[in-house]
Amino acid sequence: MPNEVLVVIGTGGMGVAVARRVGAGRTVLLADYDEAALSAVTETLREEGQQVTPQVVDVSSRDSVYALARAAQALGPVRHVVHTAGVSPTQAPTEAILKVDLLGTALVLDAFAEVIAPGGAGVIISSMSSYLAPPPAREVEAQLANTATEDLLNLPFTAPDAFGSAGYAYSFAKRANWLRVRAASVAWGARGARVNSISPGVISTKMGQQELASESGAGMRAMVAASGTGRLGSPDDIAAAAQFLLSDAASFITGIDLLVDGGAVAAVSTGRVDLAAARS
Repeated sequence: MPNEVLVVIGTGGMGVAVARRVGAGRTVLLADYDEAALSAVTETLREEGQQVTPQVVDVSSRDSVYALARAAQALGPVRHVVHTAGVSPTQAPTEAILKVDLLGTALVLDAFAEVIAPGGAGVIISSMSSYLAPPPAREVEAQLANTATEDLLNLPFTAPDAFGSAGYAYSFAKRANWLRVRAASVAWGARGARVNSISPGVISTKMGQQELASESGAGMRAMVAASGTGRLGSPDDIAAAAQFLLSDAASFITGIDLLVDGGAVAAVSTGRVDLAAARS
């Protein structure tokens, strides 16, 4: 009988931490756009005893994402899917953020809704930034949740010139992520599976350190300092939350976003930190 399959999309710190926490005894299908990084992480995980199959994927391409889903199904029952891949405002312009972080997540949700095994579960990585920007109007949120994926980037409010900055596009895309998860939970549920998202706070990954070194870094550091935990998160903090949401202990949890930020958003929403002042 084939091993159950864990699909991990993204070879950054969170993806590796999830593979280490959840991958034991499973076939890990590890996917990333960067072939060199994919090869290096695959070798590392294999040296640690993991059974890993690598596959290059472009999450902004429907054909590429659906090919990944078919490859996962060919390996065995697809038990868990964790989508960690994405680009941040310091890494990419608005158009790329919309293609990777918005469209890419919608494609992953659609493709794996067709192959996830009964009893399976998925986790999509969003961001605490989705809680910090002003929310879109209710009718806009409804369209973000329910518009067919192939039309998602054709909406007037998802055009690149609708955003004043890459940072706002990123927050917008990440809010759309958990709106899409909420809607997708019905399709996943029809297969006896669950799907949720996690919104990490400031996590000490390569991407996180790049953001801390950017012009938005002062505000991020102020939120961390004012938070209830007073520290940066680690990739394993997110992997632990993902492990719970993937487990049978979370069998009655689907279609939600779990904020795992050490209390940073609480510090902002309760007035403990003034982001505008911290950034000036």
